[in-house]
Amino acid sequence: MLLADSLIDGFMSSNFMGQALVAVQLLGSVVMFATIIGKARELGFVAIATRRFLRDFSTGRDVLEYYLQRRPSSASGIEGIYKETCERLLKLLAPDVRSLLVGHQTDGDGAAALTAREIELVRGTCEHALDEEEIRVEHGMGIIATVVALEPMLGLLGTVWGVLDAFAEMGTAGTANLATIAPSISAALVTTVVGLLIAIPGVIAFNRMNATIRNITSDMEGFADELTGRIACEFQGRGA
Repeated sequence: MLLADSLIDGFMSSNFMGQALVAVQLLGSVVMFATIIGKARELGFVAIATRRFLRDFSTGRDVLEYYLQRRPSSASGIEGIYKETCERLLKLLAPDVRSLLVGHQTDGDGAAALTAREIELVRGTCEHALDEEEIRVEHGMGIIATVVALEPMLGLLGTVWGVLDAFAEMGTAGTANLATIAPSISAALVTTVVGLLIAIPGVIAFNRMNATIRNITSDMEGFADELTGRIACEFQGRGA
């Protein structure tokens, strides 16, 4: 309560510039915390969906089994990579072979074979889908990083501005009385305190979510390598 009372008193005593900067800082904090809450929920969903998909995919006999049986959606990042890659793979197969695969009447051998060039096309599709999903999973982190970086800077600006005003008032009064200048200095420090109170939890949340994103992207990159490797093993059979 003592800190809150000091901040309120300092805010009420500060000039228009200081109050405007505090208002901007509070607005930025609302945007940052709303983004943190939404991003944390999104990453939690993606992390659970990624683990579930990897577990289910690893039990399949061949690379297309999960796709043909469950028709994955693009809701979770790793399923989106798998879906786009499989769709590209099926488009490269002959229509009659594709019909047999969709009807579960054959496997990835024999007629269902691709050239080395077609395998590279599938690999390119997989890598492109991976890049898109990595961008999507990192979406919103820039907002958090921007607010975290700007809050202390805005606080410093408000403090410097307030100190300048305090010294200007002291010069006008022609005295260096501590009782006169102390309230102005206290009011000038409010913006720095507010900026730090917002930035510190923002940094903690940003670093924790960054660690989650690294784990998710590592899983996606490992899956993309495994997927293209299995496709090459199962379908590369025709000449160039």
